[in-house]
Order: sequence, then structure tokens, then C-alpha cells
Amino acid sequence: MNLLLLEQQHFIDEWHAELDQRQLRHVLDVHQASAGDVLRVGLVNGKMGTGKITHLSSEIMRLEVELNMPPPPALPLTVLLALPRPKMLKRSLQHLTALGVKKIILMNSYRVEKSFWQSPWLSPEKVREQLILGLEQARDTIMPEVILEKRFKPFVEDRLPTLVEGKLGLVAHPLGGKSCPHQISGPAVLAIGPEGGFIDYEVDKLEQAGLQRIHLGPRILRVETAVTAIVSKLYD
Repeated sequence: MNLLLLEQQHFIDEWHAELDQRQLRHVLDVHQASAGDVLRVGLVNGKMGTGKITHLSSEIMRLEVELNMPPPPALPLTVLLALPRPKMLKRSLQHLTALGVKKIILMNSYRVEKSFWQSPWLSPEKVREQLILGLEQARDTIMPEVILEKRFKPFVEDRLPTLVEGKLGLVAHPLGGKSCPHQISGPAVLAIGPEGGFIDYEVDKLEQAGLQRIHLGPRILRVETAVTAIVSKLYD
């Protein structure tokens, strides 16, 4: 945890916050902090700054907070991610959030198992947990938007063309296409398939919606590895 992320309910007043549970445990066990120490803090969807510990026990921590710094800039990137298996979903959400992606669309695909859509890890509370972990890792405060699209064809035919309009549209696919662009500066929409990749029909539909094929070379990567590699290459 590189940033202690606060929420409005933590604040006693404008300058003082009170924490317990997970964050308190981390401060005690990992930071091994004590009263008087100063921690990096931020407000969800707000500014960042410092928090001086004014009281610390095994049950509660109180902070004197000063928020005076903006969060890092977001990437102008929308990621369409074919819903991965739950363990991979957790890692992918954390990685994308840490990299600065603020719009993530979890979409269906032929190779996405139907049971994945019933996973408890898709509940708003569980998704938010992973986003919080990504923000804390990267010292960011702005919560990404996560959208579920359970029907491939209606989404790609009816909504994706508008989403791609005015942006660079890309679909990661190991066959055909060109090498992944490097250090682009404008907004983009990136589609990443499931394990085994998108089927040919899906790639054709994505291309019809305005996306172009790209690849990272001959190696086939896991979804969470491909996510990090492509986003890091696209934006410096």
C-alpha cells in the first residue's frame, strides 16, 4: 500500500479522519507506524496529500489530514476486456487501475465460460476492492468505471462504433495485423480477448466497428501479462 486511501465516511471533520480494519492492520503490521508519523493519503475521487497520525491503537487510528495535491493524470484509454477467469480478473483489474485506465468494459466472447458471469467477484463490492488495491499501489485516487457487457454482438454492433469514433481502435490478436503502436498521444480503445483469443468471427466484427489488429510478436501471453505489456507500450 503506497497510498492510504480515505473515503468520505472516514472524515470526522474537514481535517481529521478515523480508520479501522484493513488499513489499520496494514499501518500496524507493514508500516509499523506510530503516533506522530506522517503517511501519504488521498481521498477517493479527490486530492492527495499527507496524514499525520495523532492516535494509534490496535482498534483505531486517527489522522490529521492535509489534501493539497492532484492525482496523476489518467490515460485516455478505454479497455475492452473479454471476461477472464476470476483469479485473472482480480489481477487484471488491479493492473489496469494501477496503470491509469479509467474505463474498463468487461465483455462477453465465445471462449468466455458462462459460469464466469456468475462469479461473486463480479459484484460491485468485490470489483471495487480490486480497484482500491490498484489505486493504492499507484498512488492514485480516481476510481475507474467498470461496465459489464454480457452480449457480444449487440455491444459491438450498436455501441462500440460510437465509443471508437474519434479514437484509435485496436484489437490485440496474435494472427495478422501490425506491431503494437508505441507511445501514442491521443485517445484509444483497446480490445483484449480471453484465453485462446477472440475467434475469427469476433475479430471481424471488432474490425467492422473500427478496430484494427495489432500484435506483440510471436509469443502468446497470459491475459494479465498482455494487458500490462500493451498498455505500457501504447503510453509512455
